[in-house]
Amino acid sequence: MNQPMLRSDYAFHLPGELIAQHPLDRRDDSRLLCLDRRDGALSHRRFRELPGLLRPGDVLVMNDSRVLPARLLGSRVRTDGTLGGACEALLLIDRGDNVWECLVRPGKKLRAGAKVSFGEAGELTGEIIGEVEGGNRLVRFEYEGIFLEVLDRLGKMPLPPYIKAELQDRERY
Repeated sequence: MNQPMLRSDYAFHLPGELIAQHPLDRRDDSRLLCLDRRDGALSHRRFRELPGLLRPGDVLVMNDSRVLPARLLGSRVRTDGTLGGACEALLLIDRGDNVWECLVRPGKKLRAGAKVSFGEAGELTGEIIGEVEGGNRLVRFEYEGIFLEVLDRLGKMPLPPYIKAELQDRERY
């Protein structure tokens, strides 16, 4: 009988020293774990070996999507218009009309009606207009120009918490 997969099925200990903090200079030197579906055997290879592992009829799906620099660091805006404490927004889903569903910090201080500012002189501002199930916030942004260009200037790449190094090269991410 098929049982649903749980997130806990993927939980295992991985020592920090085994987690790559930077991409290799030659991406094709990256490791590739292979599973032989006939006998279940695992083998360790390199990505440069991939063409020799493919057989006629195999399908290779390429992902050429680009990661948005969707992490915004800024300040809360006080009711008198001055800047207050630090805040952060991670853009998750574009809801249209300049509204994004976001993860925000500090969550307790960024409730409906709160305002935030990112960049020099409020180049990008936002207002929390609601909260969705699970605690994410709906943020309506205001800016001049094209949002993706503003985001490219102000945003940072959203790295997972186990990557401690600052990203130096967005193009390689």
